[in-house]
This record gives sequence, structure tokens and C-alpha cells, in this order.
Amino acid sequence: MQRRDFMTAGALAALGATLPGAAWAQSAYPTRPVRLIVPFPPGGPTDIMGRTAAKAMGDQLGQQFVVENKAGAGGNIGTDAVAKSAPDGYTIGLSAISSLAIAPHLYASVPFNVEKDFVPISLVGTTPCALVINPSAPFSDFKGMVAYARANPGKLSYATSGIGTSNHLAAELLQSVAGIKLTNVPYKGSSQIVPDLLSGTVLMSMESSLATTLQHVRAGKLKAIAVTSQQRTRALPHVPTIAESGYPGFEVETWFGLIAPAGTPAAIVQKLQAAWAAGSAAPEAQTAFDNISGNLRVTTPQQFAEFIRTENRRWGDLIRKNGIKAE
Repeated sequence: MQRRDFMTAGALAALGATLPGAAWAQSAYPTRPVRLIVPFPPGGPTDIMGRTAAKAMGDQLGQQFVVENKAGAGGNIGTDAVAKSAPDGYTIGLSAISSLAIAPHLYASVPFNVEKDFVPISLVGTTPCALVINPSAPFSDFKGMVAYARANPGKLSYATSGIGTSNHLAAELLQSVAGIKLTNVPYKGSSQIVPDLLSGTVLMSMESSLATTLQHVRAGKLKAIAVTSQQRTRALPHVPTIAESGYPGFEVETWFGLIAPAGTPAAIVQKLQAAWAAGSAAPEAQTAFDNISGNLRVTTPQQFAEFIRTENRRWGDLIRKNGIKAE
């Protein structure tokens, strides 16, 4: 697994400003509000990313981008709604790793085809997973956890927000590379994990978003012992990465990106991408991502398409190798 480097928002904004006239042929677009489907409930990190992107693009294009939350089935319901919308640029979506790279391999069938039903616009953001422990755990750091797990195969349980989620797969990958055996305790979401983690009912959790536990970590009620991103997170700069803790190249991040229905005109896709690239440079956009311990990202449509293909190969291989099946 190699580190993924993406163009900065500023560089892409400059690129958009110099695109040939053909890319801007749909100059009248948008002439009415654009619907942005977010396939998760209001208030969470994905919703915040979606609303930040909607505001950024609306400011650039002089038109309202209206967020519609269409939650369910791990993001698949809202993502499917995008696939079945008219390809005219007036319905787009913010989808995620769960639907675009994991679901096609986890379920016997999904109602959309990632390769055929969507046009990628841009990656929008990533959040690292984090290993978080209760202070009563019989280890206090990542290396101590690995040593304990090796000495007690299968004895150490960890919580995740469900089978096949990005944090579950991050833990499966960690077990493969570290040569350890952990026991997954799947919950129905992070909101249910935190009380049990605080009480010591479960001693460790692979969290898909630091935002859910950050206040408790900072208060000393919980302890983060590692993050799965290639670089340390600004939210907890003292917490090492798994890569620097003895497993170079280890990198897992939950990611989110803008998509449009297949058949959406290329000029409109480029206009949306350029609007996000320029709008994401606003200080309030970075602040919104900082507040959820997220990393703001911008790519070209082509870069995002290749990223999705790479992630599909990666997680499809892991799911098949480990025989992981949806609940």
C-alpha cells in the first residue's frame, strides 16, 4: 500500500481556471438549485462534509446546492438514488468507501454498478481510523497491544460499527500484517460503542471517526494508541501511526467523494469539480473538516475514478481472502 498524494485545492482551482472552452460549454449551468444526496443521517461527519461541499460549490456557481439526507443500508440507498437520477447535473451525491468500494464485494448483489452507473467528480475528504482503548486495558500503547494479542490469540476483543465497515476491514488488515488474532464485536454504530468503551465492557475499539471519541480521549477517559492514516492527524499529533509503529506502508482511511449519474455531460462534471476545488480553499471549509478530524481532499475526476478502482481491488481481495460476509 503506497501513500496516495492528491493535488491541492489551490492547484486544482488554478487548473480549472485555465481549462479549454470546450470544458465550459455548459455555461448556463446551473440555472436552478442542485440536489446533493448524502446517504447518511444528518449531523454526522459525512453530512458535515456534504454540507461543506454544497456550500463551497454553491458559492462558486451562484446557485443553491440543497442537501438531501437519504440514509439506509450503509449508504447504499442514497447512492442508488444518485444512480437512478437524471444525468443532467441537477442531482449529484456524496458517497463513500462503504458503497463504492466495499459493498460490491460484501453483498451478493447491490442495486447499482460502480463502474457503469456513476461518473466520479472529486474526492472530498478522508478520516483515519483510530485504535482507542479503555485505560484499564492490560497494555498502554500500540506495541503493547500487539504483544498482548500475540500472547493471547483471540482473547482480545475490539468493537467496530459492523461487519464489513471500513473500521472492521482496517482491523482485519492489521491482523494480517501483524500476525495477530483479535475478536470483532460488531455494534450498530459508534454511538453504541462509546458507552461500552467508557465503562470497560469492551476494552478496545477500531473507530472509523475520531470525532466520536475525541472529547473522551482529550479528557483522559479513553486513550488513542494508533491511527491508520499514513501521517499523524492534526487532532491528536502525539498519537503515532501504525505505519511508524513497525508496519511501513500501512494506510487505511474512510473516504468520501462526489459522484454524478452516468451520462452526466463531461462539461458539467468538470464545472462541478472546479467549483469544489476553488470553494474548498475557503477557510471555513478547512475549519469544518478540522472540527470532524477529517482531511479535506481534491482530485480530478480521472484521479478519483482510478482511486475507486484501486480501492475496489484492495478491499475485494481482502474480503474474499478472509471470507467476510455481510450480516
